[in-house]
This record gives sequence, structure tokens and C-alpha cells, in this order.
Amino acid sequence: MVDDRTDFESYAAASWTRLLRTAFLLTGDHHEAEDLVQGTLVKVYLGWSRIRRMDVPDAYVRRALINNNLSRHRKRRVVQLLTPVLPERVGESGHGRGPDHEERSLLMEALATLPPRQRAVVVLRYWEDFSERQVAEILDCSPGNVKSQASRGLRKLRDHPALAEYAAADGTPTRR
Repeated sequence: MVDDRTDFESYAAASWTRLLRTAFLLTGDHHEAEDLVQGTLVKVYLGWSRIRRMDVPDAYVRRALINNNLSRHRKRRVVQLLTPVLPERVGESGHGRGPDHEERSLLMEALATLPPRQRAVVVLRYWEDFSERQVAEILDCSPGNVKSQASRGLRKLRDHPALAEYAAADGTPTRR
């Protein structure tokens, strides 16, 4: 039988990239995302012997990540300025510039304006591609609440000045 530490290390290594992507979409900052994932994994490790026996430990960890982000957001005393341009990544082809980079920057700028709960719903629903029911389970709310939060979040994104050229008056995309 694999001991808890080895099992947790394997789980953390296999889940790191996915958790970091979700955390980045939630925080808008790569360093904060890393801190959020690390903090979440520390908390998860403390209960790993129990968590690993769950039917879906990923759901528990994802929910812990969301809850830690919401808690972090509530405790924040100093407002941080999020830049609308993502830093270049080493080894990324195209030197991190171009249409995809600009679109991603605009989207991150718009995402940063959403309240934390709305942002969590939009990220889980549309980037993580979870169903409304799955998002509701992760956030411990009703599917109707997920629908309304997603609707409000998408409306706010469509109305954001940085994304205006991407949405027509009826809300349908105008580019791509």
C-alpha cells in the first residue's frame, strides 16, 4: 500500500498544472495563483488520509481552491493593481505577443472586474467546462444560482469596454 505522503506527492504533481490554470483565472496574477495553489495543497495535505478515500478527491480539492480564493479575497486589505498585459513566458513561441496575447490580456482585464463568486462560476463553467450541476456542487449552491451568476458574469463581460468589439448588440460574438 502506498503511504499518504507518496500518494499526495503524486496527486499534487499530476494536478499542479490544472489547479494553477484555474487559480490564475480566479486571481488574474501568476504569483497569486501559485500562492493560492500552494496554500490549498498545504491544507489538503493535512487531511489527505481522509480526502484520498473520497469518491472524487478532485472535486474536494477544486472546492478548497475556490473557497481559499474567496477567503483570500475577503481578507485582502490592500487593493492590488492588476496589469492588463500578461508577462511573457520563457520559451513561449511568438515571444508572447500577437492577437492571442492581446485577446487574453483583454479577457483577463475584464475578468478582474467580476466579483469573486461570479468569476469562480465563469471560470469553472466556461474554462474548466463543468456542467451547471458540477459547478453547483463545487461551490455548494443551487444550479439556479450558477445559472444566474453565469448570466450576470457573461453580461458584465460583454458590456466591458475592453471586450466591446467582441460582442454585437445582441450578445453574439463579432470576432472569430
